[in-house]
Amino acid sequence: MAKQHNYNLTIQWTGNNGTGTSDYKAYERSHSILVNNKAEIAASSDPAFRGDKTKHNPEELLVASLSSCHMLWYLHLCTEAGVVVTDYTDHATGVMVETANGGGYFSEVTLHPNVTVTENSMIETANALHKKANELCFIANSVNFKVHHEPVCRVAD
Repeated sequence: MAKQHNYNLTIQWTGNNGTGTSDYKAYERSHSILVNNKAEIAASSDPAFRGDKTKHNPEELLVASLSSCHMLWYLHLCTEAGVVVTDYTDHATGVMVETANGGGYFSEVTLHPNVTVTENSMIETANALHKKANELCFIANSVNFKVHHEPVCRVAD
């Protein structure tokens, strides 16, 4: 039997301006993401949907989850393969398409990992491990759209 992991959190709407949802423009989309013993995440909807541009939105958090999960698997696989990574930065992008009924979906996410390794001989393996990390990433395995990877790997100065 497969191991099961459970995750619990609370979403608390904080955008009631006094009249609740009496009108589409009467309330804020602000909310808090609360997980026991962790920093609160102030969130809102995307500014395109009347959200607060200074707060994280669900779409950004989905892209961040994919990027973070990929990085964590990638670093683990590099360790196992003897690839010494000294720096990792990803400038991930996502494309969400709005549908005629007001809903929408993500059509793709592209990760752009920029990896620094200690030796030139590690670059080929370092690049190849992105495919394996994608195959193992819990979040990538849970979405119904393609997650692309455009890695760059270089040797530390």
